Amino acid sequence: MNDWRSLLPARVRDGDTPLALGVELRLRDARGSWSARPQRAASPRDVAKREGEILLGVRPLVRSEATGAWIQGQASWDAVRRPGSQFPAIASRWFADLLNISRDSLLSGASGEWLILDHVESPLLWPHLRAADEHGVALVSTRKDVTVELAERAVVTGGLRRGDDGALHLRAQVSFDDVAVPAADTRAIGRTGVYAASVEGSRMRLRLGGVALAPSVLPLLGVAGAVVVPEGEESAFLRDAYPLLARSVALRGEGGFTPPPLPAPVAVLSVDHLRGDSIRFSLGWEYPGFGRFPLSSSADVVRDAVAERALLSAIEAAWPTASGIPFDGGGTLHDVDAAEFATHVVPALEAIGVRTESTGRRKTYNELSGEPEITVTTVESTDADWFDLGVIVRIDGRSIPFEPLFSALSTGRKKLLLVDGSYFSLAHPALGRLRDLIDEAGELDEWETGPRINRHQLALWEDFEDLADEAIPAVTWRATADALRGAEGVPHVPAPASLTVGLRPYQQQGFEWLAFLWAHRLGGILADDMGLGKTLQMLALAQHARDAGEVRPFLVIAPTSVVGAWRSEARRFAPGLRVAVVEATTATRGGMRLDEIASTADLVVTSYAVARLDERDFSAVEWAALVLDEAQFVKNPATRLHRAVAGFPADVTYAVTGTPLENSLSDLWALLALTAPGLFASARAFRERYIQPIEQGKVPENAEGGQYRRRRLEQLRRRIRPLVLRRTKESVAPELPPKQEQVLEIELSPAHRAVYDVVLQRERQKVLGLLQDLDRNRFIVFRSLTLLRMLSLAPGLIDASDAGVGSRKLDVLLERVAELQAEGHRALVFSQFTSFLDMAAERLEKESVPFARLDGSTRRRQEVVDGFAAGEQPVFLISLKAGGFGITLTQADYVFLLDPWWNPAAEEQAIDRTHRIGQTEQVMVYRMIAAGTIEEKVLDLQRRKARLFTAVLDDDELFAQTLTADDIRGLFDAG
Repeated sequence: MNDWRSLLPARVRDGDTPLALGVELRLRDARGSWSARPQRAASPRDVAKREGEILLGVRPLVRSEATGAWIQGQASWDAVRRPGSQFPAIASRWFADLLNISRDSLLSGASGEWLILDHVESPLLWPHLRAADEHGVALVSTRKDVTVELAERAVVTGGLRRGDDGALHLRAQVSFDDVAVPAADTRAIGRTGVYAASVEGSRMRLRLGGVALAPSVLPLLGVAGAVVVPEGEESAFLRDAYPLLARSVALRGEGGFTPPPLPAPVAVLSVDHLRGDSIRFSLGWEYPGFGRFPLSSSADVVRDAVAERALLSAIEAAWPTASGIPFDGGGTLHDVDAAEFATHVVPALEAIGVRTESTGRRKTYNELSGEPEITVTTVESTDADWFDLGVIVRIDGRSIPFEPLFSALSTGRKKLLLVDGSYFSLAHPALGRLRDLIDEAGELDEWETGPRINRHQLALWEDFEDLADEAIPAVTWRATADALRGAEGVPHVPAPASLTVGLRPYQQQGFEWLAFLWAHRLGGILADDMGLGKTLQMLALAQHARDAGEVRPFLVIAPTSVVGAWRSEARRFAPGLRVAVVEATTATRGGMRLDEIASTADLVVTSYAVARLDERDFSAVEWAALVLDEAQFVKNPATRLHRAVAGFPADVTYAVTGTPLENSLSDLWALLALTAPGLFASARAFRERYIQPIEQGKVPENAEGGQYRRRRLEQLRRRIRPLVLRRTKESVAPELPPKQEQVLEIELSPAHRAVYDVVLQRERQKVLGLLQDLDRNRFIVFRSLTLLRMLSLAPGLIDASDAGVGSRKLDVLLERVAELQAEGHRALVFSQFTSFLDMAAERLEKESVPFARLDGSTRRRQEVVDGFAAGEQPVFLISLKAGGFGITLTQADYVFLLDPWWNPAAEEQAIDRTHRIGQTEQVMVYRMIAAGTIEEKVLDLQRRKARLFTAVLDDDELFAQTLTADDIRGLFDAG
């Protein structure tokens, strides 16, 4: 039970040995041998004789149980600073802190059992001494004939008078709590305090107090009499020592003498006008009679730091920030900066009294401030895909040369200076929009003869027209632009008669859109929702091109698992097309060369793996069009596959994917770089213009964040609109039964929870320490995250010894499967982890539930798929990577996702294996989430990524984040 005495101050508690800080003057005798340490206590007589060196020492004392006096006893420095000893803990901490504060004294070699305060430099000493009583430590003298007083306030001043001999006499004046003591009795404690030993008969009074001491004051302490300045040295004293002393301590005149006033600084601006619109300038201080000094601080005693700071603050306040020249004490300025400095900064400083000294020939500058008038033209170029762009700007009647204007806008400059001294701001809204458009039209180093617009950049030209007071496009560009403006009302094109199936209305519209792009030799992205027949629309385009006289083949590149589906769907829907499937590389297939195969085919289908390995052969064939199926496979432009595909010669490239944006807008850029290479020519510009503001929230200074990001998003959507077509199942296939999704939260068993929580704490500490450099540690971080994801499913996946813990998810799955089997339903079961599918298969076999399985090791993939479609198995176990695309399984009407994945698009593709055209039953989707685990955080991350996809392609929502270090921290947040 707690003792009520714990409520008392430490100094009145019972049960602990009290401590005191003993204070004593120590004498280092100047006669005889010299010792590093003071040899004995100094008596009042020693102090009065002023022989030897007096130092102030302290040491811990304990109260004698026999006499009640303060004695040395067992109170060594080492004993009192150790917690848990016989001394009060609060007092021990106080002595330990005193030793830390006094470390300079400890290193001086003059300590021993006595701590010498004369060498302590820390200003923390004084509040610490004043707090001694609160910590139960008394401040006492070690001698009965000496008293010790700790003053609340110590003051050091100076007095200066002229003596009868004509010399100046300078002395220090010291007081403790308004009681004056002779300076001769006073000594310094570092540069933060003083102590005075005053002999009063046979006794001595010792006073201590804290006060800041300038180095110039220290020589005046402990001096008997005054410091004399001979008359012949007075001028040197007043120049070299007096200013510093007068600014360090209050210095009074005595005996009718009045100290001279201190010199005041004058701000001086030196301006050198150099050749070629350059100015070199410097700010400094002049002290009349003492010369010129730099703006930066120095040790010159004449300088008045307080007055300089006040003047400097006035200069900074008067410095015109609108000039764009940041405040600086000196430097060299060029071009517009030099013009702004001469026009605005110099007059502003002169107006507050700064003296200006100029050298060189001063040039006259003229600022243009009128409204810009802009004319935009395009003219034909030698490249059929590009048009040269001309921009004419006039301000205040002055025609601005385009080359310097273009260079200034492209390099992000704020203002432009012309050769005649005229200059103007580029911050005008019209010029700002022109800057944005020029940045988007292409990079400066890509334009050898001036800016150019690519034929894919229809929306960009429309923005130029909106900006300009007058727009004069080239004839062929106008024809292309006018045609593309009506992309939403493309001409009707009959579907090829040889198709064996009628196109649904939205498929007909998609085919017409593709045919329209084909007619203008423009590529694009067909991004219809999964299951809406994108393959059929592309087959219709290939047949349309063949019917129109195209003799070169279309090249289709698809994942290996989908190559067979292209062959079967072409045979089924477009039997008039000659289809060749290339499933092996030249080195392994034997037979005809690729060019021979292409010469006899209308459609060549191959896999991404073969295309990458046989890059040279595919690059040697002239293709009519390149079709990239499941184009998310080429979303990384740094890969060899992306570079290889970009080099295949084809009139146009079409990307076919339901997920053109999986993780970041960079995925979309990578596809557009292949399908519309002139739309966003620079990855860096796309990153700065769209990815950073939309995904990462980076906006320019002084810009309103939400509005700026929304403008960027709207601009991006306008740019990609003509070349991206996306329809959702909800909008174009109302006959499709609804899809119902539900999150099943599964509670871990107590044993499972115990294992998970232990590993979570270990991995959290490791991962959070690696996030400062996520790029370097990304593999380690994701390994830890994968470990936790697997542990959320079943401890046995990590450690075979924990297999007995089991998995509540599998328990729930088996319960649901049994119900579905009884009711005649069929289910797809997806997981990222084949090892977890192994556990699921084991449980299903144990319960005698028939099932099919598809993962990366499956050899006869189509046979397995066909077997499930025709068979009686109620369950199909599928790994998300192997079966998330390229197959149709409308026979199933239930989907179980055993574990969430970072990428929501991958899960949606998996769900759409069954929720697609041809499905007649309502599809039920269950996302199984282990409650209180990392899976809940992954689900939150999925929702954010899904909003990014929706914002760019489906509606105007604007919330998005990529997987950043902050996201990973969130995965480990509690709750």
